[in-house]
Amino acid sequence: MASKIIGLGMYAPPKELTNSDLEKMVDTNDAWITERTGIRTRHIAEPGSPNSDLCVEAARKALDDAGVDPAEIDIVVVGTLTPDMPFPSTACFLQAKIGATRAYGMDLSAACSGFVYSLSVADALIRAGRGKKALVVGSEILSTVVDYTDRSTCILFGDGAGAVVLSECPEGEGVLSCHLHSDGDLWKLIYCPGGGTLHPYSPEMLEQRLGFIRMAGNETFKHAVLRMVEASREALDRNGVTIDDVKLFIPHQANLRIIQVVGKRLGIPDERVFVDLEKYGNTSAASIPIALAEAKAQGRFAAGDLVLVVAFGGGLTWASALMRM
Repeated sequence: MASKIIGLGMYAPPKELTNSDLEKMVDTNDAWITERTGIRTRHIAEPGSPNSDLCVEAARKALDDAGVDPAEIDIVVVGTLTPDMPFPSTACFLQAKIGATRAYGMDLSAACSGFVYSLSVADALIRAGRGKKALVVGSEILSTVVDYTDRSTCILFGDGAGAVVLSECPEGEGVLSCHLHSDGDLWKLIYCPGGGTLHPYSPEMLEQRLGFIRMAGNETFKHAVLRMVEASREALDRNGVTIDDVKLFIPHQANLRIIQVVGKRLGIPDERVFVDLEKYGNTSAASIPIALAEAKAQGRFAAGDLVLVVAFGGGLTWASALMRM
């Protein structure tokens, strides 16, 4: 057996942080942000909100879309770099909150590639007979790790969650293949140094502002383009199709310029490249499942269409998946 997506859902917190708002916080302006990133606004969770609450909202919408009761779910996988706690996993909190009483759960950390990694794990577990239905969520509250005094990074990130319900299906349908990669030698391109065992929480850690995202923007851009193009071609070649066969291409929503360069190198027309980052910014692991839910709501794909997703994030990690919807 293989697995296929039978339900999609997303959630963005009501509060918005616009480019105009950021003008009041750091030395930047709306035109500069829009021109360089394509982002106009991003959604921000209320202080003290746990990530699992965002997961719940997206998960319930995906379950409703699939017509599946939470008690039918066997597997819960949450891709996130901003969990409720170091442990238990956010997946366990989500399982309890939605009443997925027979499911087992786990978190997966692969930064912005977290959803595709999580999708691959859930798909493999279904293929291995470890469950028939899975709930896969990408969810982040990045506002908790963003330095709002650093104009190079604070303009990029937002909060949100996206979810899919997977169900077993015959081979050749649904998720056709997933491709996962990492290069730990390049970890310094995107990272958050504080809060782990290397730099535990302490007054010194907070004073040195180690609990915030750090990024080498120009180098990250180059690697993101290169690796997302490679992973996209890998998925196409693996399945014996071309980019012309793909109905919709959904790249990680990090930066409009990255998306445009990747699309151009793959040779896919702009009208078949999905972009929604102007509304949400970079939501890391939530980016692709939010885009999938938005694309379905807009009628951008139909049953039987091929959809290619690809992501890139800290680690470095990158990943792709080709799916027949």
